[in-house]
Amino acid sequence: MSNPGEADLTPITSVRQPAEWFSKGSKPPSEWRIGTEHEKFGFYHGDLSPPPYAPGPERKGGIRALLEGLQAKGWAPILDNGNPIGLTRGQASISLEPGGQFELSGAPLPDLHAGWAELQNHLEETREVAGPLGMGFAPLGFHPLATRDEMPWMPKGRYAIMRQYMPRVGAMGLDMMLRTCTVQVNLDFGDEADMVEKLRVSLALQPLATALFANSPFAEGKPNGFRTLRGRVWTETDPDRTGIPAVAFEQGFGFERFAEHVLDVPMYFIMREGRWIDCAGASFRQFIARGLPDRPDIQATMGDWADHVTTVFTDVRLKRFLEMRGADAGSPEMLHALPAFWTGLLYDAAAQKAAAALVRDWPVVDLQALRLAVPAGGLTTPFRGRGLREVAADALAISRDGLRARGLGEEVYLAPLEEIVATGETQADRWLRRCAEEWGGDVSRIFPEAAAA
Repeated sequence: MSNPGEADLTPITSVRQPAEWFSKGSKPPSEWRIGTEHEKFGFYHGDLSPPPYAPGPERKGGIRALLEGLQAKGWAPILDNGNPIGLTRGQASISLEPGGQFELSGAPLPDLHAGWAELQNHLEETREVAGPLGMGFAPLGFHPLATRDEMPWMPKGRYAIMRQYMPRVGAMGLDMMLRTCTVQVNLDFGDEADMVEKLRVSLALQPLATALFANSPFAEGKPNGFRTLRGRVWTETDPDRTGIPAVAFEQGFGFERFAEHVLDVPMYFIMREGRWIDCAGASFRQFIARGLPDRPDIQATMGDWADHVTTVFTDVRLKRFLEMRGADAGSPEMLHALPAFWTGLLYDAAAQKAAAALVRDWPVVDLQALRLAVPAGGLTTPFRGRGLREVAADALAISRDGLRARGLGEEVYLAPLEEIVATGETQADRWLRRCAEEWGGDVSRIFPEAAAA
């Protein structure tokens, strides 16, 4: 969810303020938490079509009705121009992606067991409300049936601005908005040095995560030639704000250098007087210096900065925590394997050092090339003289050791990844095999089988 500029009206008078904003996320290990976010596609059980926000009178259900139904379970609405477009309960929230993808942004939790319980509760609540509306939800990386034009648009003001801007900067930006679903985990850092090491490790291993969690082999009713079309989409979406930024691997990198990088990322919008203002293409650095191009009277605030940071879509995003953004959504077990994988790597000191040693001599140009190759090749992609599956085995062993060192029995959640590494068959490979051997080529079979809610 956005953090609109009006939430913090502190004016920005120095570029040091944005750097300090990042540094305030530093926490001692005793306060580190795990927050998981995941998206899923809605579908009507009758014809598998994507539910619009508010269907016509000939059809019950829709995304708005789902949001309204969940309010009876203690969720409070978030409104945009009078329309409910999200929900909050405690430290968790539910939000809508542009095509109606239904997202849980989980609370920051102390361990993976609490996260698994949160996921199960969310899916059960969603089933209870969506079922009578004739709807289900399936976590997949790319919509397997609908064309771009068949996807609905949600009534969120910021999405209208992005909808106009995306075609100017990438061939698949609208597909990213409408037809992809991801799972990510948000993890904390101790100080600047810890942030730098965690960011470098997670950026280096993000293409590997993309391969492990590949789950989008279909598009518009047929195989699409990729194991993760979602991964491919992100290589054709607004290069100014995506990918593996080389700056993170430069000598002297830290909060200030990252802030300098984000200052030059083109803006999308700001909010004033409860309304979104389109400023797509202007840099935040220019905004601080001169105001908006056609509104020099509007000055940048720290709230604007916090909102702008949410529009940086690098494979790992630094906010006041780190977001791992490289994976397709998948089965509930895979949704939870994602936070397990990264928690094991980054929340135990010895495991983090081992992971840093694993990736230390990987040049950023090799990582960027790997990112381009993985969507098609998956775990069969060669990397530095080995298959990526072998590298995955090394990373998974480090993660397992890290979870065991936490002493909470959380390593059980790595089981689906261990099976993938042992067999070489990702979720995408399994769907392709079943489509060919059991479904007679009928891709629509994936929805009832992948449904999690």
